[in-house]
Amino acid sequence: MAEIQPIRGWRYNAELSRQIDAYVSPLFDVVSVKQREALYRNPLNSIHLSVPRGQDPAGEACRRLREWQEQGILRQDALPGIYVYYQYFRLPGNSHEYCRKGFMAHIRAYDWAENVVLRHENTLPAAVNDRAELLARTEFQTSATHGLYRDEEFELEQYMDEAMLNPLYQTEEDYQGARDVLAVIQDAGVIRRFQQVLAARQVILADGHHRYEGSLAYRKARQAAAGAAYSGQETWNFHLMYLTNAAADDLRILPTHRLLLELPGGLTNAELLSRLAPYFTVLPLDDPYDLPERIAGKPWAFGLYLGEGQVYKIRLRPEVHELLDWDTTPEVKALDLTVLHYFVLEKALGVVGPEQQRQWSGIAYVRNFPECLTRVDRGEARAAFITNEVTMEEVERVCHSGAVMPPKSTFFYPKTIGGFLFSSIREAEANTSFYAAFRV
Repeated sequence: MAEIQPIRGWRYNAELSRQIDAYVSPLFDVVSVKQREALYRNPLNSIHLSVPRGQDPAGEACRRLREWQEQGILRQDALPGIYVYYQYFRLPGNSHEYCRKGFMAHIRAYDWAENVVLRHENTLPAAVNDRAELLARTEFQTSATHGLYRDEEFELEQYMDEAMLNPLYQTEEDYQGARDVLAVIQDAGVIRRFQQVLAARQVILADGHHRYEGSLAYRKARQAAAGAAYSGQETWNFHLMYLTNAAADDLRILPTHRLLLELPGGLTNAELLSRLAPYFTVLPLDDPYDLPERIAGKPWAFGLYLGEGQVYKIRLRPEVHELLDWDTTPEVKALDLTVLHYFVLEKALGVVGPEQQRQWSGIAYVRNFPECLTRVDRGEARAAFITNEVTMEEVERVCHSGAVMPPKSTFFYPKTIGGFLFSSIREAEANTSFYAAFRV
């Protein structure tokens, strides 16, 4: 199954690492415009490598990377290792501190058809090409994608906990309020045990589909250029991934609500409710802030907020579910979000089919529940559909069925951060006995 390799990580030098909060950055696809501008003002922030700007962004990132390496701003560790990465966080309204435990390593960039790394969402070609070009120019990976393996025995956690007794550094608080801690395992016997455990498992890609597919595209291009000389051991066959145990209680998936910026055809609120009635029971409520609690744990149930005191709990009539005729697996058809996209977007609003819905500009995906209500009240949106979170069990069932979920189905929280650890796929850095010792 999954082949992983230790890496000689690149990190900010010891002096800069003492203020690591100043140099880390959000992932390229979640950073807001306001966050970006603040981060760009720091000439040493990692965003200059992960989301470069200029006429030739990838070229600018390459130039800056070489400069940082030559000046010692970034330094490479002497020995290869497995990098342990813990994230401590709390959820809104909950005083409990969670700790998501995982580790960063190189994983072979498997094609989807090999059924080793499994995806649960589709990607946008433009974003994949952007990531592939940046990787081709820099041969450097600035942030790990997030993968999930399942180990009910929790064997690797004992080694990770031990490494965390001597952390390399930690953030005080990242952009999302989490505390990130990094440590390293360089014991050869322990590293081989990590390899053995992952070799028996598939990996579900939780986050970072565009970056992962960028690695796939780059690998295919290099493999084609290598021709008969291709060995499969070249460093560009590998991809930086943060791997966490899907059996852990501290793996959190937050809901992503659907905000309708417009109603097609100039529908009124009354007409929308009339179109929903054949498919859903519609229950008026008094307080929109009760919606998450009223739908919690109930399959095919959603909150609907139309503003001006119009608050509803809607739930699919069980007998109409068999009308859902999209060409997908039963596991996908059972999802709340599939029900919402089919019976609300397609049947009630006429936005037909998953592809048209992906491209429709009339929908926004919002994680913050109060923001949904506020934007409707301000007239920035016509309706908010409040959803439950997807469960880890649902993610696994869909991935093993070979299908993908509706867009923006999962939001694994917290996100990994950029700039905490870098890895190189340059051939010159891997032709050492260190790496040869761990090749499968």
